[in-house]
Amino acid sequence: MEVTAEQFEAASRRMENQRVRYSTIAAVHYSADRDRLVIDLSNGLALSFPPQLAQVLQHATAEDLAETEITASELSVYFPRMDVSLYVPGLLDGLFGTREWMRKEFAQMGGRSTSEAKAAAARANGKRGGRPRKNKTAA
Repeated sequence: MEVTAEQFEAASRRMENQRVRYSTIAAVHYSADRDRLVIDLSNGLALSFPPQLAQVLQHATAEDLAETEITASELSVYFPRMDVSLYVPGLLDGLFGTREWMRKEFAQMGGRSTSEAKAAAARANGKRGGRPRKNKTAA
């Protein structure tokens, strides 16, 4: 597929808009002792998080994370050992993976959470006989 000059110009404008909207990456490193990926931005903000929070880094080793590159756009971090990138504006928007993956992660977190209201609801449901049994139809 060939890219026309018009398409290239439009993509360049979109990229420049992103660079204006979001600060660019100034530096990136993996802190093995803290198990944190640290991304320093040009505005002085530092984004630090456990790599397992990002879908593409869930199974990364310390060696994978130690080798990083800032892409030419200065908006993504590239991990050459795994051939994956993290788009920092997406991280700043709270997107650490695909929508489907994020939905599953949040559902798991909600299922693990405990509260007095959740416990009271479980007790009330138990008094009514608990979760209804699934109907098994005879074949």
